[in-house]
Amino acid sequence: MAVASARSRGRLEHPRRLWVVGVIIVAAIGFLLAKGLGSSINYFETVNQAVALRSSLGTTTFRMEGVVVRGTVHQTSRGTDFSMRSHGVTVPVVNTSSPPQLFAPGRAVVVVGHFARGTDKFLSNEIMVKHSANYVAAHPNRVKPGANGSS
Repeated sequence: MAVASARSRGRLEHPRRLWVVGVIIVAAIGFLLAKGLGSSINYFETVNQAVALRSSLGTTTFRMEGVVVRGTVHQTSRGTDFSMRSHGVTVPVVNTSSPPQLFAPGRAVVVVGHFARGTDKFLSNEIMVKHSANYVAAHPNRVKPGANGSS
């Protein structure tokens, strides 16, 4: 009798273990999906949004979108310095990478980097150029096309 109850107890514990392992796996997958999707939902902040959120952003890395201000682009030994503007707010950018071929004043760009501690500068190591007319059509309030058709 004792052998039979030990066998039935073993049979009952096995499915419980499977359920516990299954719940842990589903929770882990759910957590990873939530983290991955959560970070990709907000692809970038505009310059004015980034400045407004500066205290909460701190020195964390994020993407910032704006238009390159004419007359501010300067090649340096470490990269390219320029200013970006969005909705009347301007931020100086210190970039340490080579700008893409389509990079130009008056163009909409997204830079990857962070605000420098204690200054108003944005330190960037990547520039992505917004060059699609579809982007302007999809986001008319974010970017105003330039006179030459560029964004």
